[in-house]
Amino acid sequence: MDEADRLLLRRHRRLLVEELRVDQLWDALLSRELFKPHMIEDIQRAGCGSRRDQARQLITDLESRGSQALPLFISCLEETGQCMLASILQTNRQTEKFLIPKTKDLRPETPRPVDPGCRGFGDGGAPGNPRGNADLAYVMSSEPCGHCLIINNVNFSDESRLSTRIGSDVDCGKLQLRFSSLHFMVEVKRDLTAKEMGLALLELARRDHSALDCCVVVILSHGCQASHLQFPGAVYGTDGYPVSLEKIVNIFNGTSCPSLGGKPKLFFIQACGGEQKDHGFEVASTSPEEESPGSNPESDATPFQEDAWTFDQVDAVSSLPTPSDIFVSYSTFPGFVSWREPKRGSWYVETLDDIFEQWAHSEDLQSLLLRVANAVSGKGIYKQMPGFFNFLRKKLFFKTS
Repeated sequence: MDEADRLLLRRHRRLLVEELRVDQLWDALLSRELFKPHMIEDIQRAGCGSRRDQARQLITDLESRGSQALPLFISCLEETGQCMLASILQTNRQTEKFLIPKTKDLRPETPRPVDPGCRGFGDGGAPGNPRGNADLAYVMSSEPCGHCLIINNVNFSDESRLSTRIGSDVDCGKLQLRFSSLHFMVEVKRDLTAKEMGLALLELARRDHSALDCCVVVILSHGCQASHLQFPGAVYGTDGYPVSLEKIVNIFNGTSCPSLGGKPKLFFIQACGGEQKDHGFEVASTSPEEESPGSNPESDATPFQEDAWTFDQVDAVSSLPTPSDIFVSYSTFPGFVSWREPKRGSWYVETLDDIFEQWAHSEDLQSLLLRVANAVSGKGIYKQMPGFFNFLRKKLFFKTS
C-alpha cells in the first residue's frame, strides 16, 4: 500500500473502528484474497475479540497487504452494504490524487495576534489567541474533524425550466480538496431532486457524530427568494422544486441531531438569493484587474417562490427552535443574483478557496468570511455581496495541520 492510501486509512481510523461491521466482511476479504484464512483468525482473536478490537486490527493489517489493498477493501465494503464508509474512502482517495503542493506559500510568517480590545461574538474580549482556549474557541481536534456533504446540482429537468449550471463542477472540485485538507470526510452527491436532497441531509444528520467535532454542508444549485422566519432563501432540486434554507438548517437542530449538540454546524450556499442585479456605486479604489475582461458570468437566479414553504419536505416542521452553533454563509445578499463563470466557477467559491488557503491557519471562520465578502464585492461590472448568519457561541478555527 502506498503512503497516500496508508495516510487515508489512518485519517479515517476512528470512524472505521466505530462503524465497521467486520462480521460481514470475512467472506468478501477471503474471496478477493486480501487475507488468508489464518490471518482472518488472527484478526478475530485480536484484543478481547470485540468488534472494535477486530476492526482496529483489520485496519492495521490492511496497510501491509499490497498496492491494491485499499481499492479491494472499498469493494468489499460496497459488496456488504457498507456504502457510506465505501463512499467516504473512495471520494477522499480520488480527491487526494489531485492535492498538489503549492509552489509559493502565501501565508504570513507568524500568526497575527488577536487585538485584546476587539470583542468577537462570544469571545469575551480575552487577550491572546483563543484557538487553544476551549472557553473561547470550539474544540477541533478529532481526526477526522467531521463530515462534509457537498450537494452539486448541475443538470436540471426540462420541466424545471432551469439552466445547466456550467462551472459548478469546478466549484465542487475545489471544495472537495479544500475541506479534505481541513481534515473533513468529504462526500459529494450530484444532481439530486428536492426530495433526494432532503433524504441525503436527513441521513447525514442521523449519523453518530459523537466522536467528531463539526459538520459541514455545502449546496451548489440554483436558488430563489422564499418566505422565512430566520434564514432567508431556498435552493432548487433538479426537478425544479425549492428546498427552504430554514428547513435544511432545522434538520440539524439539537432535537433532530443530538450527537451534534453544542458542536458547530456550517452551511455554505452557492445559489442566487433572487433576481436583482446590483450595479454597485462608484468608489475611488475600484480594482480594474477584478473585472475579468472577456468573461461571461452566469447567474443562479430564479423567480421568487411564494409556495416554497408549502412543498412537502423531509423533516419539515411548523416552527423552529432558537438556533445555536450554526453558521450559514450565503454567496450573495438576499434578493440578489450570484455570479458563476463557466471556466472558473463561481466568484464566491473561487474566492473562498483562495482565502482559506492563505488564512485558515491563523484566522477564525468569521474573519475568513469577511475577507471573502470584501474580495467578492470588488469583482465584475455587476456586483455581488456575500454575507452570513452567525449563531456560533465561540470562535471557530479550522484544523490545518
